[in-house]
Amino acid sequence: MTQPGAMAGRTALITGGTGGIGKATAVGLAGLGARVAITGRDRRRADEAAAEIRAAGGPEVDVYIADMSSQEEVRRLASEVLETLPRLDALVNNVGGYWNTRRVTADGLEHTFALNHLAPFLLTNLLLDRLRQDAPSRVVTVSSGAQAMGRIDFADLQGEGKYSGQRAYNQSKLANVLFTYELARRVEGTGVSANVLHPGVVRTAFGAEDPGAVQRLFVPLARLFMKTPEQGAATSIHLASDRELDHVSGRYFANCKPKRSSARSYDEAVAARLWQVSAELVGLSSDRPVPSPMDIP
Repeated sequence: MTQPGAMAGRTALITGGTGGIGKATAVGLAGLGARVAITGRDRRRADEAAAEIRAAGGPEVDVYIADMSSQEEVRRLASEVLETLPRLDALVNNVGGYWNTRRVTADGLEHTFALNHLAPFLLTNLLLDRLRQDAPSRVVTVSSGAQAMGRIDFADLQGEGKYSGQRAYNQSKLANVLFTYELARRVEGTGVSANVLHPGVVRTAFGAEDPGAVQRLFVPLARLFMKTPEQGAATSIHLASDRELDHVSGRYFANCKPKRSSARSYDEAVAARLWQVSAELVGLSSDRPVPSPMDIP
């Protein structure tokens, strides 16, 4: 159990922190004494979330505006974070979503894969020098139980041949787990830990922008049985703050406990290939996971 004040003097960045699990994570970490930074796409909504976090006892709240599906904006976000935050003790890669129909980002990439996987992949790499500098530090990535149904289709990673919103989502959530395990191997011995989690099925606006048949029919009936955002954020808060986890890395958690993820997620050859492909898609060297944002054209 995380002790009160466990995050005093520490700083946490939560992507997608303007609502749902992300905002609840920010509130929870602020309540433990952290300086909290959140990202969001909409300035008004982000400022309202920051006000709620401050009202809940947040000692200091920083707001960054970025569309995480755009690599240019992720790079700009990383530069602003490095310029304005004096330290970074925890990065919570929370932003993500589900879209039933295929969409393409400004970079020409399939939207679900770009936002759910490539955004945290790029942001983490751009901030990794700072995380190493401020170690012991944490990278916490929010996946989903859907990772168990995912597979990485390297032949059609962007869903150009045949698109399914659910398949794209499952693939992106498996990618979160593979990325975390590969990151943990790459940063071993640096004081940076990397863990990934399933928050549970949570009452949020998940999938509301472009819902599939399952979301339209199932979610209204199931909402009464879903977790609240605060309950869904519990594992993210635990992984970002509990001092007993300083040396725990490369693990998958649910309900604040380590669990086994899917068999596919432990394939190190797939993880290494995914890292290389992802690095190529975002313009990073796959052999050097910690470039400065200024190195990126």
